[in-house]
Amino acid sequence: MASRDTARDSHVMSHAAAVVITPFPRPSAVADTTMTAFRINVADLLHRPGSRRALHLEAPLAGLAVTGSAVPDDAPVAVDVLLERVPEGVVVRGVVRAPWEGPCRRCLRPVHGEIDSEVQELFETTPLEGETYPLEHDHLDLALPVRDVVLLELPVAPVCRADCAGLCPVCGRDRNEDPCSCKQSTPDPRWAALSQLEL
Repeated sequence: MASRDTARDSHVMSHAAAVVITPFPRPSAVADTTMTAFRINVADLLHRPGSRRALHLEAPLAGLAVTGSAVPDDAPVAVDVLLERVPEGVVVRGVVRAPWEGPCRRCLRPVHGEIDSEVQELFETTPLEGETYPLEHDHLDLALPVRDVVLLELPVAPVCRADCAGLCPVCGRDRNEDPCSCKQSTPDPRWAALSQLEL
C-alpha cells in the first residue's frame, strides 16, 4: 500500500515540476516599458556641439487626462522633433499629436478630436525649476514636455457641435434628436448676466 502511495506522489510531483507559472506583469513594469520609449540617449549630440538629430516617436503615454477629456491610455502619442546641441544643453523643437475623447458637456454624446501642437523646450544638466527640463546621464525624457503640452491642450468642456441643443433639464431628453415641450422655469433676473456667458 505504501509503495502504491509513493508511486502516486511521485507521479503528481513530476507533473507539478513540468508546470511553468508565468506571473502577470506588474503595473509598474508596464509603465516603465512605456516610459522608456520617450527616454532618449543624446550622448552623440553632447559630444558634438551644434549637431542635430531628427526623431520620430509613436507610443502610448498613460495618465493624460483633465476634467472633461482624456487621451486613451492605449492610444499612440506621435512626436516629430529635431534635437539640437546648444551651449546650455539640448533644445527640442517639433510637433506633438495625440487623439482625445470625452463626453459633450451639453448632451453627453462621445466627442473625439486630435491635439496637434508645437513643442520647443530646453534640456540641461542644471535645469531651472518650471522653465527647463533635466538632462541626466546623457539621456533626456521627452515624456515630460509631451505630457505638459498635451495636458494644456486637452479641452475641459468639449461639445459635439457648436449648435448642440443639449439635454432637457426637465425630462432629460436629447433635444438634438427629439425636441420636447417641457416648460422651463423662469430664471431669476439676478442671474441674467451669467446666462449670456458661453462656456
